[in-house]
Formats: sequence, structure tokens, C-alpha cells
Amino acid sequence: MADPALKRPDEPGLYERDFYEWSQGMARALREGRLGDLDIENVAEEIESLGRSDKREIGNRLGVLLVHLLKWRFQAEARSSGWWGTILTQRDGIRALIEESPSLRRHPAGVLAKEYQQARKVAAIETGLPIETFPELCPFRIEQVLDDDFLPQSDR
Repeated sequence: MADPALKRPDEPGLYERDFYEWSQGMARALREGRLGDLDIENVAEEIESLGRSDKREIGNRLGVLLVHLLKWRFQAEARSSGWWGTILTQRDGIRALIEESPSLRRHPAGVLAKEYQQARKVAAIETGLPIETFPELCPFRIEQVLDDDFLPQSDR
């Protein structure tokens, strides 16, 4: 009996209809060496998306980290252990992703300026401070942002 997860010309669309079943069938075909049964185009797309997902996660974590570093610096009177915990959690998450995929080591530096622009807006909303309170350009070097021992000093 044919594997129902495999893409067949007479039954197209399992990838679109039931991703889980499709993915399990592709995994079975790979493990069993049935390369001719693979839905090559969609398998390739899914593999590429895994890399994009890691890059997005690094960017998202970096954004959250920057928001909390800005809050730490510009709203010193409201500092909390929760902020510190979030800072550590985001740094650990970024580090773990880079350990799993060392080729992404330079990615945080590459998206720092972009992520900072969004973080600046979010920090203004979350603190209630005018956006002009926060520098237009990121006041932190990427080495500082990712350094567990770095916490910015208050400007006030």
C-alpha cells in the first residue's frame, strides 16, 4: 500500500491539506531511503524555513532585550527583578540559538539597528515616556547587549 503522506500526481495537495501527515510521510521516506517518493520542492522549502525561523527568533528576542535595556536605563525608579529576569532570559535564548547554529553568530549585529527602532517605540509605550527620551540610534554596542554582566546606567 502506498504511503498516504507522499505527494502523488493523482492526489496533489497533501502538503496543503494536512501538513503533519505530509511531514511524517516525508520523514519516513527519508529514513527508508525512498528518495524518489519525496516531495522535493516542499521539503526544500521547509528546510529553508527552519533557518528563517531561527533568524526571526533571534530578532524577536533581541527586540525584547532592547526594550528592557532601555527601560532599565531610562526608568531606573521602576526597575524590577522581572526586567532583569527578562534580560537574562533573552540573552540566554539568543546564545542557545547561536550555539545550535554558529553561522548565525553575526546575525544579532546585523539586525541591531532595525530591532532597536521598534524597541524604542515599544519602550516609549510601556514606560509612558516620550519617544524623544530614547536616543534615535541604539546607544548600546551588540557586545554590551549580549553581555550577561552589562546593565546600562541611568541617564537621570
